[in-house]
Amino acid sequence: MSAVITPPLDLSPRVHSFNAHDFPAPTGREEEWRFSPVAGLAPLFAFDPQAGSVVGRGSDALAIVPAGELSAHWMPIDLPSAVARSGVQQGNVITIPADAQWADPVVIDLVSTTETSYQHVEVNAGQFSTATVVLRQRLQGDVSGAIVVNVADGAQLTVITVLEGDLTSAYAMQMPVFVGRDAAYVGAIATLAGGAVRINSTVDYLSTGGRAELLGAFLSETGQHIEHRVFVTHEAPHCVSDVLYKGALMSPGARSAWIGDVLVRKDAIGTDTHQVNRNLLLSEGARADSVPNLELETGEIVRAGHASATGRFDDEQLFYLQSRGLPLEVARQLVVRGFFAEVLGRIGNAQWRDALLVQISQRLGLDALDGKDD
Repeated sequence: MSAVITPPLDLSPRVHSFNAHDFPAPTGREEEWRFSPVAGLAPLFAFDPQAGSVVGRGSDALAIVPAGELSAHWMPIDLPSAVARSGVQQGNVITIPADAQWADPVVIDLVSTTETSYQHVEVNAGQFSTATVVLRQRLQGDVSGAIVVNVADGAQLTVITVLEGDLTSAYAMQMPVFVGRDAAYVGAIATLAGGAVRINSTVDYLSTGGRAELLGAFLSETGQHIEHRVFVTHEAPHCVSDVLYKGALMSPGARSAWIGDVLVRKDAIGTDTHQVNRNLLLSEGARADSVPNLELETGEIVRAGHASATGRFDDEQLFYLQSRGLPLEVARQLVVRGFFAEVLGRIGNAQWRDALLVQISQRLGLDALDGKDD
């Protein structure tokens, strides 16, 4: 398939291609890569003949299929995803039938088989279905690939992605979402692992009335570089997008980058879009880059806005907790936990909200908390 280049009206014109040769090797000087940990991701820029495929386990809703049977309606947008798509041998397809109403989450454990692994996951929600899918990935080596989500007309789908495990591995993932007519999607990602991490999340609306909510929580410490890129394209009228990402940088040398792009095309009247990124610096020498972008081709919208803030602790909150007898370090950890409670509380699943709060508390050294909100 030949490469496609998006029109120059886009915020950041990009190549779309299944052919890895259509993407030059990044140097870090390109606009799309200037915040990225290029050196750490370099092992994922070239095909590794010894690489295996990430295999999912844990549910009858999951089918392992050969690479030739995977969907081709999406296209890689960078070199790591193109290399992974050409190298992956089998993919993981999760199917929620039309009209299904699944109360219990579908939990899939994604397991790497080699030191470098390629990944392809598809989540397909049928018309008027309701379900929650949890993708739990424990890094044990370098991983690149794609998680493709298709939400059919009238469906309501929540996908919770948890990245945990090794703090030194490279991780590059493309996460495209396609939202149908009057469909609702909630995508939540907790990035708690990886040394060099770059996650590209995109949303496209296939018809009118779609809604997408993107939530993110991430921790970064010395030696980690966590990057999230969000690109929401509004082409259909009367669609909603709501983006909220929060990150905490724990120690000197911790790095993060968040780039949020929203493009509202001229026919997307009645659009309601908002994006927010908050970063909490817990140490001197940590750095968080935050770049929200908004481009409007029509003024006939409901709302369009963005906000970004990076700062240290709230001294008044710390003073209040210390005045109640808590040591400074415990007070700091409680403030951080409360910082993440807002974004995780919007997941809509109390069990996984609490589980993620416990994991964050453990990374912060506050193991005694049970992770439950009062």
